[in-house]
Amino acid sequence: MNQQIPETDMAKAAQWSGVDYIDKSVALADRISEIPVPGDARRMNFILIVLCTRGWLRYTLDTRQIEVGPGDMLIVSEHHVVNDYKASDDVKGLAILLSVEFFHEVISDVSELSALFLYARNHPVMKITDRDVASFHNYFYAIKSRIADQGNHFRKALVRTLLLAMFYEMSNVIYQSQQTAAPPMKRGDILFTRFIKMVEQHFRQERRVGWYAEQMGITPKYLAETIKTVSQRSPNAWIDQYVVLELRVMLRNTTKSIRQISEEMNFPNQSFMGKYFKEHVGVTPSEYRRG
Repeated sequence: MNQQIPETDMAKAAQWSGVDYIDKSVALADRISEIPVPGDARRMNFILIVLCTRGWLRYTLDTRQIEVGPGDMLIVSEHHVVNDYKASDDVKGLAILLSVEFFHEVISDVSELSALFLYARNHPVMKITDRDVASFHNYFYAIKSRIADQGNHFRKALVRTLLLAMFYEMSNVIYQSQQTAAPPMKRGDILFTRFIKMVEQHFRQERRVGWYAEQMGITPKYLAETIKTVSQRSPNAWIDQYVVLELRVMLRNTTKSIRQISEEMNFPNQSFMGKYFKEHVGVTPSEYRRG
């Protein structure tokens, strides 16, 4: 019987020594040499952003050897498989861990940021300038300070706002790297980026992979195979991610009835949406709204 690759655990990561965190959404570590690293392969289920300031890190990402040195920014997206981690004795840096849900909640209204972070999926390491290093450092400790301010009723909203500002700065780095990268984007990467942009625009009305394939002038089979190869996830999984995130946001942050939400999200009826939501989240829409 095939053994599944175990996943990383955001909840455990948030409890590492010296980590500042808010529930299971975001965690910050400024002593990366003390982070406990699994000795075997792990499939990422959170977003990891690291700035290396001294020493080096080496690991494999989906079997590809990656090395990170001083002045490098590393972005590891969900569903990548990380293994064979090694680090120099003098390694130093800053690390930000974000749940997939919280990350997409932060950038959900900025499609250009989403497209740039998609580029980073296949280009995880980028050399940044001293100015960008200083900017990352400033944002990191501003966010750390807000997380520590547990008496502030709006601390999570403040953290979200600071992260969005930081992502704009980081995305400029990604954009510059994208413009100067020697190899052009492969056809699969181009198709994947185009697919995600279409999903962002149409997921509220369309959840059929066949519809997206038709708009792109390719077969559903080819679309499914390409998306799976590039991102290690199926087209349906990507569509579901956007739909579920939007449902969570609407249930928690609006006063719309569940029936209104089901109609707005183009479900056949409220009952169908309830089953869909429970299948993906584990609770009913009403339970989630109360929770």
